[in-house]
Amino acid sequence: MEATTDLTHYKALVAKLPILRQEIGKMIVGQQEAIGEILIALLAGGHCLLEGVPGLAKTLMVKTMSETLDMSFKRIQFTPDLMPGDIVGTEILEEDHESGRKFFKFNKGPLFAHIVLADEINRTPPKTQAALLEAMQEGRVTYAGADYALPKPFLIIATQNPIEQAGTYPLPEAQLDRFLLYIKLDYPSELEELNVLKSTTGTAKPSLQTILTDRDILDLQLLTRQVHISDELLGYINRLVRATRPHESPSAFVKQWGEWGAGPRAGQALVLCAKANAVIQGRFAVLPEDIKTLAFPILRHRLALNFKAEAEGITTDRVIEELVKEIKI
Repeated sequence: MEATTDLTHYKALVAKLPILRQEIGKMIVGQQEAIGEILIALLAGGHCLLEGVPGLAKTLMVKTMSETLDMSFKRIQFTPDLMPGDIVGTEILEEDHESGRKFFKFNKGPLFAHIVLADEINRTPPKTQAALLEAMQEGRVTYAGADYALPKPFLIIATQNPIEQAGTYPLPEAQLDRFLLYIKLDYPSELEELNVLKSTTGTAKPSLQTILTDRDILDLQLLTRQVHISDELLGYINRLVRATRPHESPSAFVKQWGEWGAGPRAGQALVLCAKANAVIQGRFAVLPEDIKTLAFPILRHRLALNFKAEAEGITTDRVIEELVKEIKI
């Protein structure tokens, strides 16, 4: 009876996911692929790096999602003078009014929220970037020898502008690897942009409903890990990731253009995200399409191309596209 109850509960939660996307669509016109990938990261328990030119509603997208999820939200604007204590928190001296005894109390920073928008992460120095990435990896913050657990679920969405490079601090490859997905936003279509002009320049403002709670998301994260994936598909993911490494790749394209390939973390990410995508689609088993679709946002920041590739204008997405064609299930 308990298993039946659990299955009914999970199915009810999965049925709310399309409703959640519709609710987000009240505020965000288009960008459905990016919204879906952020939800995949949330269900898989990872973090996102969101790249796009200014004005593509990156901040609004994340804020809207937090409102429909009934989860705490904080936005941190990264600047060159931002210090680790500004995001993690710091100790302040307080006094007990009854005893008069003074003591230090840890004052939590904006990092202590379910969803954290790290706006323009490449504008802050490596010291502050490292503090953020440590919290992403460990799920807790250490200050003055004491550990402070971050809320669960915990999702960081970092944004960066691909245009301006002056005065920025690009993330090293090892730190990029900490992000589950690297999502690229493109300009809206002509019809979508027309709808943006109509919906954002008047007085009407849609009201958003709460669809899921933090407890619901934790249950969905547990369900995601229980989704079935066959041994054949696991073998395909393993071969696809290993094929990104030039020294052992069967692809002449990778050998010609690649400098180095993805590590084992990429395979783990591909399995989890494929499972999350299956859940969003209302399935409890992974299909090949789940893997092929997510190969791009998972692998594009985990590959490095040589100077010849950069000179020829070859991108990591082009390399992934060739690999998906060549590596067969």
